[in-house]
Amino acid sequence: MNWLTRLIPSIGEKEPSASKSKVPDGLWNNCPACESILYQPELEKSLFVCPKCGHHLRIGARKRISIFLDQDSFNEISSDEETNNILNFKDTKSYDQRIKEAVSSTGEKEALVTGVGKLDGKEVVVAAFEFRFMGGSMGGTVGTKFVKAVQTAIDKNLPLICFSTSGGARMQESMVSLMQMAKTAAALEKLREKSLPYFSVMIDPIFGGVSASIAMLGDINIAEPGALVGFAGRRVIEETVRVDLPEDFQRAEFLLDHGAIDMIVHRGELRSTISNLRDKLLSNNAAK
Repeated sequence: MNWLTRLIPSIGEKEPSASKSKVPDGLWNNCPACESILYQPELEKSLFVCPKCGHHLRIGARKRISIFLDQDSFNEISSDEETNNILNFKDTKSYDQRIKEAVSSTGEKEALVTGVGKLDGKEVVVAAFEFRFMGGSMGGTVGTKFVKAVQTAIDKNLPLICFSTSGGARMQESMVSLMQMAKTAAALEKLREKSLPYFSVMIDPIFGGVSASIAMLGDINIAEPGALVGFAGRRVIEETVRVDLPEDFQRAEFLLDHGAIDMIVHRGELRSTISNLRDKLLSNNAAK
């Protein structure tokens, strides 16, 4: 306090914090592609697609399911499986600790959400990977949950739709995680034997064992615009083959041009596109 504030106390007083205008948290978002500042309510209306550049922002598994299925139609497939640290794996943290942190940060028990819902009034089985849960990696529990979803589709005679975003097999489970590739592929073959369609939707990013099994085994393989899809990463491939790869290598557009996927569909058109394809495929199967 100086001589002036002693004479005039009000000069040194600060305005009450309650009088300050505050911007609520989560009201604005940044587009990672064009760096535009986006108003969150408007971003939600556009299904988390940037209105400035069209970039498809990453969204969680449950949000994706909610915008894809008919409102309030989703019923989750119950699962009693728990992820166990059977190898007592530990890197900088124990596997148990990593699981606890993933559960706490996402609210999910594992990296895959599965259930039955309606698409344009007709039931479908859906599965969606949660990338925030340990990079959407696939271990024993994820593989089992996917197989249960496939079996549900078979039992109910329904099509299956899977939204895949993952870093691949979960290293903390070693060979157990790699076994899931064969297990999930075998389950999908049973679905195919029943002539039930499987729609695989590839979401940015999708790599490793999940891309090599679940994601690429669809009857119709779809990707969102700009999705990064591959097995090994770009840097690993370049260092192995000693070749500079194209700028758009492993992007959805590159894969479509080279016949690796069937179509690229804007997020806002996924519902209608898959609904129409489902109806056509099921009607064709019924006519046989």
